[in-house]
Amino acid sequence: MLTILGFAMIATFLVLIMLKKMSPIAALVLIPALFCVFVGKGAELGDYVIDGVSSLAPTAAMLMFAIVYFGVMIDVGLFDPIVRAILKFAKADPMRIVVGTALLAAIVSLDGDGSTTFMITVSAMYPLYKRLKMSLVVMTGVAAMANGVMNTLPWGGPTARAATALKVDASDIFVPMIPALAVGLLFVIVLSYVLGLRERKRLGVLTLDEVLEEETVLVGAGSGAGGASKVTGGTGSGVLGADASDEDDDFKGLDPNRPTLRPKLLWFNALLTVTLLTAMIMEWLPIPVLFLLGAALALTVNFPRIPEQKARLAAHADNVLNVSGMVFAAAVFTGVLQGTGMVDHMAKWMVDVIPAGMGPHMALVTGLLSLPLTYFMSNDGFYFGVLPVLAEAGAAHGVTPLEMARASLVGQPLHMSSPLVPAVYVLVGMAKVEFGDHTRFVVKWAAATCLVILAAGLLFGII
Repeated sequence: MLTILGFAMIATFLVLIMLKKMSPIAALVLIPALFCVFVGKGAELGDYVIDGVSSLAPTAAMLMFAIVYFGVMIDVGLFDPIVRAILKFAKADPMRIVVGTALLAAIVSLDGDGSTTFMITVSAMYPLYKRLKMSLVVMTGVAAMANGVMNTLPWGGPTARAATALKVDASDIFVPMIPALAVGLLFVIVLSYVLGLRERKRLGVLTLDEVLEEETVLVGAGSGAGGASKVTGGTGSGVLGADASDEDDDFKGLDPNRPTLRPKLLWFNALLTVTLLTAMIMEWLPIPVLFLLGAALALTVNFPRIPEQKARLAAHADNVLNVSGMVFAAAVFTGVLQGTGMVDHMAKWMVDVIPAGMGPHMALVTGLLSLPLTYFMSNDGFYFGVLPVLAEAGAAHGVTPLEMARASLVGQPLHMSSPLVPAVYVLVGMAKVEFGDHTRFVVKWAAATCLVILAAGLLFGII
C-alpha cells in the first residue's frame, strides 16, 4: 500500500504542476500533507517536516548566500567579460546562442554546484533569449542537461555517494566513466545545435547591432535599485528597444556604466571567486559556510558603506526568498516520503520486480533504473537506499561494485530536472519559466542523454 501511495503522491504532484493547477510551493506542501493523512500518520506530520527541514536547511543556507554572492559578482561586473565573449560568439544567431548556453553551463559546472551554475548561466544568457524572443525552456533544458552530465564529477555529489554506499574509491568510479560522459556531453552540444537550428528557422538571424545598442553588456536578474533600467522602450543608457517592453516588465538590463561596477576590484573579485570554488572542491569548509563568508567579504569590500550593502541585499531579496521558500517546501515532500517509509517500499518493489534471469546484467538494469529512480527520489534515497540492494543482487552474479556504481550515475542528466532537486527551482525561477513547462520540454531530451551515456558505457566496456 505504501508503494502505491508513494507513486500516487509523486504522480499527483507532477500532474498538478504540469497542468498548472497548483504552484510548485503549494503542491510540495499540501499534497504530501494530504497523503500523510491517507497513510494514517497525520499525527506524525510535524516530525516528518522538521526532519525534512533539518536535512535541507544547509542547502537552503547555501542557496541564500550563494545567490547574494553571485548576485554581487554580477553587479560589480565580474562576469561581464564572459558575457562579452558569449555575445561575440553568438552574434545574435539563435543556433549559436543555444550552443553557447550548453558550453557555458558545462564550463561553470566544474565548480560542482548546480545552483551557482544556473545562476551564472541564466544571468548571462537570459537577456539574449528575451530580446530575440527565443524559447526560454530551451535555455533551461539545455543548461539542466549539460549540468546533469557534469554533475557526475567526484565533488559533484552522486559519485561521492555511490563510492560511500558501495565502499569503493570515487576516482575508480569516475575516471573510467570519462569517455562515456564525454559522449553524453557531446550529445548535449549536438542536441543544442539542432534545437538552435530550430529556433533560427523560427526566428531568423539578427545582426548584433539590432540586438544591442552601443555594445551594451547585458546580464539578467539582480541589479535592483540604482543599478538597472527597466526595459520600457528607450529610457536609460543602453536599454533595449520598445518591442521588448510589455512582455517582460521584470527584465532588467545592466549597462557598462551602471553605478555598481567595480572595475578596480576586478582582480580581487576574480581571486575571491576562484578561491571560493577551490575551497568548495577541496572541502576546506562546508559549502554553506564558504558562501556565507564569501558573501560577507564580497559585500564589505565592494560596498563598504552600509546603505550600499543594504541596497545590494534588497536587490537580490526576491531571488533569495523564492528559492529558499521552494527548498523548505520541498523539505515537506521529502520528509513525508522518507518518514512514512514510502521511499523504502518503492525501492524494495522496484528491486523485487526485476526478473531473476537479469542477474548477470544488473549493471544494465541499474543504469536503466537510475533514470526513474533518481527522478522520483533524492540522490540520498537512491544511492544509500536502492543502490546497495541492487549491488548485492549483482554481486551474486559476478557484477562488481565498480560497474554498479558507474551504472548508477547514468540518470544524472534527468535527475537535475527532478522536482526534488533544489537547484532546478533556481534555474526556472531566474529564467521566469513555469516548472511544468520546463518538465514537459526537458524530460524526453534528458532521458535520451542518459541512454546515450549508458550505450557508450556498454560499448566501451565501462559498465
